[in-house]
Amino acid sequence: MITLMKRVTVTLPDELVSEIDRWEANRSRFVLVAAERELTARRQAALELSLSHPHEESSHVAEAGMEDWDSGWSADDEQLLDESSGRSVRWEAEEGWVEVDE
Repeated sequence: MITLMKRVTVTLPDELVSEIDRWEANRSRFVLVAAERELTARRQAALELSLSHPHEESSHVAEAGMEDWDSGWSADDEQLLDESSGRSVRWEAEEGWVEVDE
């Protein structure tokens, strides 16, 4: 997979740049990893906030819990889902949702 890159300019304090240089020869890689970790942490925080304050239309699901909600389906409800139109995904902490081969 080809990842397109974009050049950006950031301004950092001298002491911070010196510290980065002591740990990593490639500043861009260091900033990339740091930015990815921060975005992952922010996504996680947003998800936790969303789960603790669900939209009022879905609050009944949050209150009941996923097991109770899931138990309400019957065998006849399976026809409502077209499994061939979906994609298999899994959650990766560093990447978010990623597609997987079945």
